[in-house]
Amino acid sequence: MNDVTLKVVGLSGTSEFIYRLLVSAGQMSLDEVTRHADLSPAEAVSTLDLLATAGMVSITEEQPPRYRPTPPDVALAPQIKQHTEALDLARAEVAELIQSYQATLRHQDTSQLIEVITGAESLRHHLRHIQSAARTELLWFCKPQYVAMPAGSNTAEFDGLERGVVYRVLYERAYFDDEGAVENIAKAVRAGESARSVPHLPLRMAIADRAIAICPLVPGGPQGSPEQPTAAMVRDRSLLSALLALFERYWEDATPLAIDGSGTGLTDAPRPTTLSAVDRQLLSLLVAGVTDKTIATQTGLSRRTVQRRINGLLQLAGASTRPQLAWQAARRNWL
Repeated sequence: MNDVTLKVVGLSGTSEFIYRLLVSAGQMSLDEVTRHADLSPAEAVSTLDLLATAGMVSITEEQPPRYRPTPPDVALAPQIKQHTEALDLARAEVAELIQSYQATLRHQDTSQLIEVITGAESLRHHLRHIQSAARTELLWFCKPQYVAMPAGSNTAEFDGLERGVVYRVLYERAYFDDEGAVENIAKAVRAGESARSVPHLPLRMAIADRAIAICPLVPGGPQGSPEQPTAAMVRDRSLLSALLALFERYWEDATPLAIDGSGTGLTDAPRPTTLSAVDRQLLSLLVAGVTDKTIATQTGLSRRTVQRRINGLLQLAGASTRPQLAWQAARRNWL
């Protein structure tokens, strides 16, 4: 007898086997069902009656009667839909239970919110781990005088960039004075890192996938210093929101970095204060809520060109969404 695959809709192994027999034959007599299913007449009649009650089999009026299967889409699809809906409901309930369990656990165990990391070696291990586990985005505050990872040693970044992880890195100006820093940053920018600089950063920080952050509790000293760094691995949503807002605030006013003419160094990327007439028209339509298709018609550009120019404006403004672009356009007097 075949493995039971329709148990989810309430069929026993025997019921499923007989239903499959009928589907393959079109119709069968009781003797034929008994013989092919290797059942006694009583067992066959009982199973056929159950199938008939479930609306999966009909009985002809001829003598002796014959049994015909109800088409599977009629017999099984409604039941499968009911079970699918029940499964979706159960899945939602389980998700709520998981959230409730995790919330209770966090109240009972603060290590679920903040994990303390002590020592440069442990900090280096955790920084590499969150990068290898990242799937979408890494955000960094980089200050001079490294504590755990000297410039050029973060090979996990290149692995992440190759996987498609977005790296946005803010460098404090003094960071460029570290030995080999400029060359290493240039190498990362060529690999796809989006880099900017600011005169000063308030702390060191790394945030992975907007879900976990590492930042210092006790600053510690540079590598080789007798002072060992102590950092926090943060998972709490409210703390993460504050750190993300801090990053975006500094990123907004930072100076973009680009590869210089030699191809090995860095230079401040130009940030024009005015836009071309086409970009101003495109931006005004975008802010007004006009669709890309209509913008293309109004400007005489292809839809793909419109989207490419909008992406360029997003990068120019340091915005990640179109509402942010609209806000930046007003702030920079682009319209």
